[in-house]
Amino acid sequence: MSADSAPVIDRPLRIAYLSYRGKPHVGGQGVYTRHLTKALADLGHHVEVLGGPPYPNLDDRVPLTKLPSLQTFNDHFPMRKPRVFELQDRWDWLENTSFNTGNFPEPMAFSWRAWDNLRHRTGEFDLVHDNQTLGWGILALQRLLPVLSTIHHPITVDRRLEIDHARTWREEFGKRRWYAFTKMQTQVAKRMDRVMTVSENSKQDIHTDHQVPIDRIHVVPVGVDPELFRPMDGVAKVPGRIITTASADVAMKGLVHLLEAAAKVRAERHVELVIIGKPKEGSKTADTLRRLGEAVTFVSGVPDERIVELYSEAELACVPSLYEGFSLPAIEAMSCATPLIATTGGALPEVCGTHDETCFFVPPGDSDALAAMILRTLDDPALRARVGATGRQRVIDHWSWKHTALKTLDQYHALLSETQTRYEATVR
Repeated sequence: MSADSAPVIDRPLRIAYLSYRGKPHVGGQGVYTRHLTKALADLGHHVEVLGGPPYPNLDDRVPLTKLPSLQTFNDHFPMRKPRVFELQDRWDWLENTSFNTGNFPEPMAFSWRAWDNLRHRTGEFDLVHDNQTLGWGILALQRLLPVLSTIHHPITVDRRLEIDHARTWREEFGKRRWYAFTKMQTQVAKRMDRVMTVSENSKQDIHTDHQVPIDRIHVVPVGVDPELFRPMDGVAKVPGRIITTASADVAMKGLVHLLEAAAKVRAERHVELVIIGKPKEGSKTADTLRRLGEAVTFVSGVPDERIVELYSEAELACVPSLYEGFSLPAIEAMSCATPLIATTGGALPEVCGTHDETCFFVPPGDSDALAAMILRTLDDPALRARVGATGRQRVIDHWSWKHTALKTLDQYHALLSETQTRYEATVR
Protein backbone atom coordinates (compact mmCIF):
# COMPACT_ATOMS: atom_id res chain seq x y z
CA MET A 1 0.00 0.00 0.00
CA SER A 2 1.44 3.38 -0.93
CA ALA A 3 2.08 5.96 1.75
CA ASP A 4 -0.74 8.22 0.53
CA SER A 5 -3.37 5.48 0.21
CA ALA A 6 -6.28 5.66 2.64
CA PRO A 7 -6.68 2.53 4.77
CA VAL A 8 -9.67 0.33 4.03
CA ILE A 9 -10.52 0.36 7.76
CA ASP A 10 -9.92 3.64 9.59
CA ARG A 11 -10.61 2.31 13.11
CA PRO A 12 -8.52 0.05 15.35
CA LEU A 13 -8.11 -3.34 13.72
CA ARG A 14 -9.42 -6.64 15.12
CA ILE A 15 -6.73 -9.25 14.62
CA ALA A 16 -6.87 -13.02 15.15
CA TYR A 17 -3.28 -14.05 15.70
CA LEU A 18 -2.34 -17.73 15.33
CA SER A 19 0.61 -19.40 17.07
CA TYR A 20 0.66 -23.21 17.02
CA ARG A 21 3.28 -23.23 19.80
CA GLY A 22 4.65 -20.32 21.80
CA LYS A 23 7.27 -21.24 24.40
CA PRO A 24 7.34 -18.26 26.75
CA HIS A 25 11.09 -17.92 27.30
CA VAL A 26 12.93 -20.01 24.73
CA GLY A 27 12.24 -20.03 21.02
CA GLY A 28 11.62 -17.21 18.58
CA GLN A 29 7.92 -17.90 18.04
CA GLY A 30 6.97 -17.28 21.65
CA VAL A 31 9.08 -14.12 21.89
CA TYR A 32 7.74 -12.79 18.59
CA THR A 33 4.16 -13.52 19.62
CA ARG A 34 4.44 -11.90 23.05
CA HIS A 35 6.16 -8.70 21.97
CA LEU A 36 4.44 -8.08 18.64
CA THR A 37 0.94 -8.51 20.08
CA LYS A 38 1.83 -6.23 23.02
CA ALA A 39 3.15 -3.55 20.64
CA LEU A 40 -0.03 -3.80 18.54
CA ALA A 41 -2.13 -3.39 21.71
CA ASP A 42 0.02 -0.38 22.67
CA LEU A 43 -1.02 1.18 19.35
CA GLY A 44 -4.69 0.69 20.23
CA HIS A 45 -5.56 -2.42 18.21
CA HIS A 46 -7.41 -5.51 19.45
CA VAL A 47 -5.45 -8.73 19.17
CA GLU A 48 -6.66 -12.16 20.24
CA VAL A 49 -4.12 -14.97 20.20
CA LEU A 50 -5.29 -18.46 19.31
CA GLY A 51 -2.47 -20.66 20.55
CA GLY A 52 -1.44 -24.24 20.99
CA PRO A 53 0.68 -25.63 23.82
CA PRO A 54 3.13 -24.68 25.16
CA TYR A 55 1.09 -21.49 25.44
CA PRO A 56 2.71 -18.06 25.15
CA ASN A 57 2.92 -15.50 27.94
CA LEU A 58 0.94 -12.47 26.81
CA ASP A 59 0.27 -8.90 27.88
CA ASP A 60 -2.82 -8.57 30.08
CA ARG A 61 -4.63 -6.72 27.27
CA VAL A 62 -4.17 -9.60 24.83
CA PRO A 63 -6.66 -12.46 25.36
CA LEU A 64 -5.55 -16.04 24.72
CA THR A 65 -7.86 -18.66 23.28
CA LYS A 66 -6.28 -22.04 24.02
CA LEU A 67 -6.52 -24.71 21.34
CA PRO A 68 -5.24 -27.83 23.13
CA SER A 69 -3.32 -30.46 21.22
CA LEU A 70 -2.30 -34.02 22.06
CA GLN A 71 1.22 -32.72 22.89
CA THR A 72 2.86 -35.77 21.39
CA PHE A 73 6.08 -33.78 21.10
CA ASN A 74 6.67 -31.99 24.41
CA ASP A 75 9.63 -31.22 26.67
CA HIS A 76 8.76 -33.72 29.40
CA PHE A 77 7.57 -36.78 27.43
CA PRO A 78 8.65 -36.35 23.79
CA MET A 79 7.20 -38.80 21.29
CA ARG A 80 4.60 -40.06 23.74
CA LYS A 81 1.72 -42.10 22.31
CA PRO A 82 -1.74 -40.77 23.27
CA ARG A 83 -4.29 -43.17 24.74
CA VAL A 84 -7.55 -43.76 22.89
CA PHE A 85 -9.60 -41.93 25.54
CA GLU A 86 -7.57 -38.75 24.78
CA LEU A 87 -8.91 -38.61 21.23
CA GLN A 88 -11.91 -36.36 21.78
CA ASP A 89 -12.68 -35.02 18.29
CA ARG A 90 -11.77 -35.39 14.63
CA TRP A 91 -8.76 -33.08 14.95
CA ASP A 92 -7.32 -35.30 17.70
CA TRP A 93 -7.77 -38.34 15.48
CA LEU A 94 -6.17 -36.50 12.57
CA GLU A 95 -3.19 -35.40 14.68
CA ASN A 96 -2.72 -38.89 16.13
CA THR A 97 -2.89 -40.57 12.73
CA SER A 98 -0.29 -38.20 11.29
CA PHE A 99 1.96 -38.71 14.32
CA ASN A 100 1.70 -42.51 14.04
CA THR A 101 3.00 -42.32 10.47
CA GLY A 102 6.16 -40.57 11.69
CA ASN A 103 5.23 -36.97 10.87
CA PHE A 104 5.36 -33.81 12.99
CA PRO A 105 1.60 -33.19 13.14
CA GLU A 106 1.21 -29.94 15.12
CA PRO A 107 1.05 -27.33 12.32
CA MET A 108 -1.51 -29.29 10.32
CA ALA A 109 -3.74 -30.20 13.28
CA PHE A 110 -3.55 -26.71 14.81
CA SER A 111 -4.50 -25.08 11.52
CA TRP A 112 -7.73 -27.10 11.41
CA ARG A 113 -8.51 -26.35 15.07
CA ALA A 114 -8.03 -22.63 14.33
CA TRP A 115 -10.30 -22.86 11.28
CA ASP A 116 -12.92 -24.69 13.34
CA ASN A 117 -12.86 -21.94 15.96
CA LEU A 118 -12.83 -18.96 13.61
CA ARG A 119 -15.31 -20.14 10.97
CA HIS A 120 -18.12 -19.25 13.37
CA ARG A 121 -16.54 -15.91 14.34
CA THR A 122 -15.72 -14.16 11.06
CA GLY A 123 -17.65 -11.06 12.11
CA GLU A 124 -15.37 -10.59 15.13
CA PHE A 125 -12.15 -10.02 13.14
CA ASP A 126 -10.84 -8.01 10.23
CA LEU A 127 -8.00 -10.37 9.41
CA VAL A 128 -5.96 -13.35 10.54
CA HIS A 129 -2.21 -13.19 11.18
CA ASP A 130 -0.69 -16.67 10.99
CA ASN A 131 2.70 -17.14 12.63
CA GLN A 132 4.25 -19.84 10.42
CA THR A 133 1.60 -22.54 10.91
CA LEU A 134 1.06 -22.94 7.16
CA GLY A 135 -1.28 -25.91 7.59
CA TRP A 136 -4.14 -26.89 5.29
CA GLY A 137 -6.62 -25.18 7.59
CA ILE A 138 -4.98 -21.82 6.83
CA LEU A 139 -6.05 -22.17 3.21
CA ALA A 140 -9.59 -22.85 4.40
CA LEU A 141 -9.40 -19.75 6.64
CA GLN A 142 -8.26 -17.64 3.70
CA ARG A 143 -11.62 -18.33 2.07
CA LEU A 144 -13.32 -16.67 5.04
CA LEU A 145 -10.99 -13.83 6.10
CA PRO A 146 -7.86 -12.11 4.80
CA VAL A 147 -4.76 -13.93 6.05
CA LEU A 148 -1.23 -12.58 6.44
CA SER A 149 1.40 -15.26 7.03
CA THR A 150 4.67 -14.62 8.82
CA ILE A 151 7.40 -17.04 7.74
CA HIS A 152 10.53 -16.46 9.80
CA HIS A 153 12.45 -18.80 7.52
CA PRO A 154 11.41 -21.89 5.53
CA ILE A 155 11.62 -25.05 7.67
CA THR A 156 12.87 -26.77 4.52
CA VAL A 157 16.28 -25.35 5.56
CA ASP A 158 16.06 -27.20 8.90
CA ARG A 159 15.08 -30.34 7.00
CA ARG A 160 18.13 -30.19 4.70
CA LEU A 161 20.53 -29.59 7.58
CA GLU A 162 19.07 -32.38 9.72
CA ILE A 163 19.24 -34.87 6.84
CA ASP A 164 22.80 -33.80 5.99
CA HIS A 165 23.85 -34.40 9.61
CA ALA A 166 22.07 -37.76 10.00
CA ARG A 167 24.51 -40.43 11.20
CA THR A 168 22.74 -43.54 9.86
CA TRP A 169 20.30 -44.38 7.09
CA ARG A 170 17.64 -45.08 9.74
CA GLU A 171 18.12 -41.63 11.23
CA GLU A 172 17.96 -40.06 7.77
CA PHE A 173 14.74 -41.95 7.00
CA GLY A 174 13.24 -40.78 10.29
CA LYS A 175 14.18 -37.16 9.56
CA ARG A 176 12.62 -37.33 6.11
CA ARG A 177 9.34 -38.62 7.59
CA TRP A 178 9.37 -36.12 10.47
CA TYR A 179 9.85 -33.16 8.14
CA ALA A 180 7.26 -34.33 5.63
CA PHE A 181 5.01 -31.48 6.85
CA THR A 182 7.26 -29.02 4.99
CA LYS A 183 5.71 -30.21 1.72
CA MET A 184 2.34 -29.07 3.07
CA GLN A 185 3.85 -25.76 4.15
CA THR A 186 5.20 -25.15 0.65
CA GLN A 187 1.79 -25.83 -0.91
CA VAL A 188 0.11 -23.47 1.57
CA ALA A 189 2.74 -20.72 1.45
CA LYS A 190 2.66 -20.32 -2.30
CA ARG A 191 -1.14 -19.84 -2.15
CA MET A 192 -1.03 -17.10 0.51
CA ASP A 193 -2.12 -13.64 -0.65
CA ARG A 194 0.61 -11.93 1.35
CA VAL A 195 3.67 -13.22 3.22
CA MET A 196 5.76 -11.31 5.73
CA THR A 197 9.29 -12.32 6.70
CA VAL A 198 12.08 -10.96 8.89
CA SER A 199 15.08 -10.50 6.57
CA GLU A 200 16.09 -10.21 2.94
CA ASN A 201 17.91 -13.54 3.30
CA SER A 202 14.72 -15.27 4.42
CA LYS A 203 12.80 -13.56 1.61
CA GLN A 204 15.05 -15.18 -1.00
CA ASP A 205 14.94 -18.58 0.74
CA ILE A 206 11.12 -18.49 0.94
CA HIS A 207 10.94 -17.61 -2.74
CA THR A 208 13.30 -20.46 -3.63
CA ASP A 209 12.08 -23.20 -1.27
CA HIS A 210 8.35 -22.42 -0.98
CA GLN A 211 7.93 -21.05 -4.51
CA VAL A 212 6.18 -17.92 -3.26
CA PRO A 213 6.24 -15.16 -5.90
CA ILE A 214 8.82 -12.60 -4.81
CA ASP A 215 6.35 -9.69 -5.06
CA ARG A 216 4.13 -11.31 -2.42
CA ILE A 217 6.93 -11.45 0.19
CA HIS A 218 7.55 -8.36 2.33
CA VAL A 219 10.34 -7.84 4.88
CA VAL A 220 9.49 -6.56 8.37
CA PRO A 221 12.40 -7.19 10.78
CA VAL A 222 11.66 -8.24 14.35
CA GLY A 223 12.57 -6.05 17.28
CA VAL A 224 13.83 -5.81 20.82
CA ASP A 225 13.06 -3.52 23.73
CA PRO A 226 16.31 -1.57 24.28
CA GLU A 227 14.99 -0.26 27.60
CA LEU A 228 14.57 -3.81 28.89
CA PHE A 229 17.56 -5.39 27.15
CA ARG A 230 20.27 -2.99 28.29
CA PRO A 231 23.54 -3.11 30.25
CA MET A 232 22.74 -3.50 33.94
CA ASP A 233 24.49 -1.20 36.38
CA GLY A 234 26.31 -2.85 39.26
CA VAL A 235 26.46 -6.31 37.68
CA ALA A 236 30.00 -7.69 37.62
CA LYS A 237 31.31 -9.63 34.65
CA VAL A 238 32.12 -13.28 35.35
CA PRO A 239 35.60 -14.00 33.92
CA GLY A 240 35.46 -16.39 30.98
CA ARG A 241 31.68 -16.63 30.87
CA ILE A 242 29.98 -17.09 27.48
CA ILE A 243 26.22 -17.08 26.99
CA THR A 244 24.19 -18.67 24.21
CA THR A 245 20.57 -19.61 23.52
CA ALA A 246 19.61 -23.12 22.38
CA SER A 247 15.87 -23.19 21.75
CA ALA A 248 16.25 -26.70 20.28
CA ASP A 249 19.11 -29.21 20.11
CA VAL A 250 19.04 -29.50 16.32
CA ALA A 251 21.83 -29.33 13.78
CA MET A 252 20.79 -25.88 12.52
CA LYS A 253 21.51 -24.22 15.89
CA GLY A 254 25.15 -25.34 15.83
CA LEU A 255 25.38 -25.91 19.59
CA VAL A 256 27.72 -28.88 19.18
CA HIS A 257 30.27 -26.62 17.45
CA LEU A 258 30.18 -24.12 20.31
CA LEU A 259 30.62 -26.94 22.83
CA GLU A 260 33.60 -28.29 20.88
CA ALA A 261 35.09 -24.78 20.72
CA ALA A 262 34.62 -24.31 24.47
CA ALA A 263 36.38 -27.63 25.12
CA LYS A 264 39.35 -26.46 23.01
CA VAL A 265 39.51 -23.09 24.76
CA ARG A 266 39.48 -24.78 28.19
CA ALA A 267 42.78 -26.43 27.28
CA GLU A 268 44.36 -22.95 27.39
CA ARG A 269 42.32 -20.92 29.86
CA HIS A 270 39.23 -20.86 32.07
CA VAL A 271 35.92 -20.60 30.25
CA GLU A 272 32.36 -21.44 31.22
CA LEU A 273 29.20 -21.60 29.15
CA VAL A 274 25.66 -20.59 30.15
CA ILE A 275 23.01 -22.01 27.83
CA ILE A 276 19.51 -20.54 27.88
CA GLY A 277 17.57 -23.71 27.20
CA LYS A 278 17.17 -27.27 28.45
CA PRO A 279 19.56 -30.21 28.08
CA LYS A 280 18.35 -33.15 26.04
CA GLU A 281 19.36 -36.67 27.02
CA GLY A 282 20.76 -38.79 24.22
CA SER A 283 21.32 -35.83 21.91
CA LYS A 284 24.30 -35.33 19.61
CA THR A 285 25.72 -32.83 22.09
CA ALA A 286 25.50 -35.17 25.10
CA ASP A 287 29.06 -36.56 24.81
CA THR A 288 30.62 -33.09 24.59
CA LEU A 289 28.50 -31.89 27.50
CA ARG A 290 29.83 -34.73 29.64
CA ARG A 291 33.42 -33.77 28.77
CA LEU A 292 32.83 -30.15 29.76
CA GLY A 293 31.10 -31.15 33.00
CA GLU A 294 30.53 -28.27 35.41
CA ALA A 295 31.74 -25.74 32.82
CA VAL A 296 28.24 -25.77 31.28
CA THR A 297 25.10 -24.49 33.01
CA PHE A 298 21.57 -24.63 31.58
CA VAL A 299 19.03 -21.98 32.52
CA SER A 300 15.36 -22.16 31.54
CA GLY A 301 11.95 -20.83 32.54
CA VAL A 302 13.27 -17.49 33.80
CA PRO A 303 11.82 -14.03 33.09
CA ASP A 304 13.36 -11.52 30.69
CA GLU A 305 14.88 -9.59 33.60
CA ARG A 306 17.00 -12.59 34.59
CA ILE A 307 18.07 -13.12 30.98
CA VAL A 308 19.21 -9.48 30.84
CA GLU A 309 21.20 -10.06 34.03
CA LEU A 310 22.81 -13.16 32.51
CA TYR A 311 23.84 -11.16 29.44
CA SER A 312 25.32 -8.47 31.69
CA GLU A 313 27.34 -11.09 33.61
CA ALA A 314 28.78 -12.64 30.45
CA GLU A 315 31.98 -11.48 28.78
CA LEU A 316 30.78 -12.83 25.43
CA ALA A 317 27.58 -13.96 23.74
CA CYS A 318 27.56 -16.47 20.91
CA VAL A 319 25.15 -17.47 18.15
CA PRO A 320 26.81 -20.56 16.59
CA SER A 321 23.96 -21.39 14.20
CA LEU A 322 24.53 -22.92 10.80
CA TYR A 323 21.57 -20.84 9.61
CA GLU A 324 19.27 -18.14 11.02
CA GLY A 325 16.36 -16.37 9.39
CA PHE A 326 16.97 -13.43 11.75
CA SER A 327 18.02 -14.32 15.37
CA LEU A 328 16.37 -12.63 18.30
CA PRO A 329 19.09 -13.85 20.69
CA ALA A 330 21.65 -11.97 18.58
CA ILE A 331 19.95 -8.59 18.87
CA GLU A 332 19.05 -9.19 22.53
CA ALA A 333 22.72 -9.76 23.33
CA MET A 334 23.79 -6.75 21.27
CA SER A 335 21.14 -4.60 22.95
CA CYS A 336 22.69 -5.52 26.32
CA ALA A 337 26.09 -4.35 24.97
CA THR A 338 27.40 -7.91 25.35
CA PRO A 339 29.95 -8.43 22.55
CA LEU A 340 28.63 -11.04 20.14
CA ILE A 341 30.36 -13.79 18.20
CA ALA A 342 28.08 -15.04 15.41
CA THR A 343 28.48 -17.22 12.36
CA THR A 344 27.86 -16.01 8.84
CA GLY A 345 24.98 -18.50 8.46
CA GLY A 346 21.78 -17.23 6.83
CA ALA A 347 20.73 -13.69 7.78
CA LEU A 348 23.22 -13.21 10.63
CA PRO A 349 25.53 -10.83 8.68
CA GLU A 350 22.46 -8.83 7.63
CA VAL A 351 21.31 -8.61 11.25
CA CYS A 352 24.56 -8.22 13.18
CA GLY A 353 26.43 -5.76 10.97
CA THR A 354 30.18 -5.49 10.47
CA HIS A 355 32.97 -7.75 11.72
CA ASP A 356 35.14 -6.12 14.41
CA GLU A 357 32.76 -3.14 14.56
CA THR A 358 29.37 -4.33 15.81
CA CYS A 359 30.12 -8.05 16.26
CA PHE A 360 32.61 -10.80 15.45
CA PHE A 361 31.99 -13.30 12.64
CA VAL A 362 33.20 -16.86 12.09
CA PRO A 363 32.25 -19.42 9.41
CA PRO A 364 29.34 -21.73 10.37
CA GLY A 365 30.27 -25.22 11.53
CA ASP A 366 33.94 -24.36 12.20
CA SER A 367 34.74 -25.05 15.86
CA ASP A 368 38.45 -24.22 15.36
CA ALA A 369 37.63 -20.73 14.05
CA LEU A 370 35.13 -20.25 16.85
CA ALA A 371 37.67 -21.28 19.51
CA ALA A 372 40.25 -18.90 18.04
CA MET A 373 37.77 -16.02 18.07
CA ILE A 374 36.77 -16.75 21.68
CA LEU A 375 40.44 -16.68 22.73
CA ARG A 376 41.10 -13.48 20.81
CA THR A 377 38.16 -11.59 22.28
CA LEU A 378 38.60 -12.85 25.85
CA ASP A 379 42.18 -11.59 25.73
CA ASP A 380 41.15 -8.07 24.63
CA PRO A 381 38.72 -6.35 27.05
CA ALA A 382 39.03 -2.98 25.26
CA LEU A 383 37.94 -4.58 21.97
CA ARG A 384 35.01 -6.29 23.70
CA ALA A 385 33.87 -3.02 25.27
CA ARG A 386 34.04 -1.13 21.98
CA VAL A 387 32.21 -3.77 19.94
CA GLY A 388 29.60 -4.23 22.68
CA ALA A 389 28.83 -0.49 22.68
CA THR A 390 28.58 -0.19 18.89
CA GLY A 391 26.48 -3.35 18.75
CA ARG A 392 23.95 -1.83 21.16
CA GLN A 393 23.84 1.37 19.12
CA ARG A 394 23.11 -0.68 15.97
CA VAL A 395 20.09 -2.22 17.69
CA ILE A 396 18.82 1.16 18.93
CA ASP A 397 19.20 2.61 15.43
CA HIS A 398 17.45 -0.23 13.61
CA TRP A 399 15.05 -2.29 15.72
CA SER A 400 12.30 -1.89 18.27
CA TRP A 401 9.01 -3.74 18.68
CA LYS A 402 7.10 -0.49 18.05
CA HIS A 403 8.76 -0.19 14.64
CA THR A 404 7.95 -3.85 13.95
CA ALA A 405 4.30 -3.28 14.89
CA LEU A 406 3.97 -0.13 12.76
CA LYS A 407 5.43 -1.90 9.72
CA THR A 408 3.20 -4.91 10.40
CA LEU A 409 0.17 -2.61 10.41
CA ASP A 410 1.24 -1.36 6.98
CA GLN A 411 1.15 -4.98 5.83
CA TYR A 412 -2.31 -5.50 7.34
CA HIS A 413 -3.72 -2.46 5.55
CA ALA A 414 -2.07 -3.46 2.28
CA LEU A 415 -3.62 -6.95 2.57
CA LEU A 416 -7.06 -5.48 3.31
CA SER A 417 -6.75 -3.10 0.37
CA GLU A 418 -5.78 -5.91 -2.02
CA THR A 419 -8.56 -8.26 -0.90
CA GLN A 420 -11.41 -5.93 0.07
CA THR A 421 -13.70 -6.95 -2.80
CA ARG A 422 -13.35 -10.62 -2.02
CA TYR A 423 -14.27 -10.17 1.63
CA GLU A 424 -16.65 -7.21 1.49
CA ALA A 425 -19.35 -9.33 3.13
CA THR A 426 -17.22 -9.90 6.26
CA VAL A 427 -14.77 -6.97 6.39
CA ARG A 428 -16.61 -3.77 7.25
